[in-house]
Amino acid sequence: MTKKYNLYQIDSFTKEKFTGNPAGVITNADGLTADDMQKIARELNNSETAFIFSSDSNEYDVYVRFFTPVNEVPICGHATIAAHYARAIENNLDTSRVYHRTGAGILPVDIVKENDDYKIVMTQGKIEFGSIIDGVNKKTLLSALNISNDDLLENNDVQIVSTGHSKVMIGIKSIETLNKMKPNYYELSKLSRIINCNGYYVFTINPEVSDILIHGRMFAPAIGINEDPVTGNANGPLGAYLVHHNIVKHNDSLFKFKAKQGEAMKRPGIIEVEVKIEDKEPVEVKILGNAVILFKSELSLEN
Repeated sequence: MTKKYNLYQIDSFTKEKFTGNPAGVITNADGLTADDMQKIARELNNSETAFIFSSDSNEYDVYVRFFTPVNEVPICGHATIAAHYARAIENNLDTSRVYHRTGAGILPVDIVKENDDYKIVMTQGKIEFGSIIDGVNKKTLLSALNISNDDLLENNDVQIVSTGHSKVMIGIKSIETLNKMKPNYYELSKLSRIINCNGYYVFTINPEVSDILIHGRMFAPAIGINEDPVTGNANGPLGAYLVHHNIVKHNDSLFKFKAKQGEAMKRPGIIEVEVKIEDKEPVEVKILGNAVILFKSELSLEN
């Protein structure tokens, strides 16, 4: 029997086609196996493809699984934005909150309808501060990124942080250094196995005169993504990191900023981040983004 699946290519964190971060989405994934999903993700060759399944529980509205071209990951920021944007368009949703089950738990997603279009707000998973990268691992990391200790922001730990999918936070002083970086992807992949973290987010902090606080680049060669254009699961944890280490000013209840990523890849996009704060510590992270459909197609598979 042939089943037809609704297949989208969507650019997240942008309203301009061919910019931002592309994701594949299948909105009616019921019946697909893990092997099917891996093959589809490999064929589309986006950094992630999202597959939306019906819920069999009162606890959540949909179940979403995320695949890179080489393996499944627990959650993905830009593919979450893309998945719920496609679902909102298909179902002509009003402003509403839905709950999706992911590999990082059951989490809320807010659909905000504005000007006959949608902005998607993703509440990320539990904030976790992991290992500080120092000693020989830090030396290996800097060598693999082709930067030196002098390039790093002073008095800032290089640290693993997660809001569902961990990344290494690496603050550097100069946007010029950021844009010129040519990492050794093989060495970064090897280090990922040692530190048990597959992504590296290198960022620089802009002067406060700009409404874009952060410029960044994210590398995850260990999961088949040499560089990712605009990364929710890097900028979200970064927000928690900036608050936790007292690197930014805030009003003790909410810290909001915008980050621009993807410039070096000529796929720029802007992501908004909100960090809820209690007792001077981050307790919840949300990322907000627009999206645009590049194309919709139909995939026919024999079951």
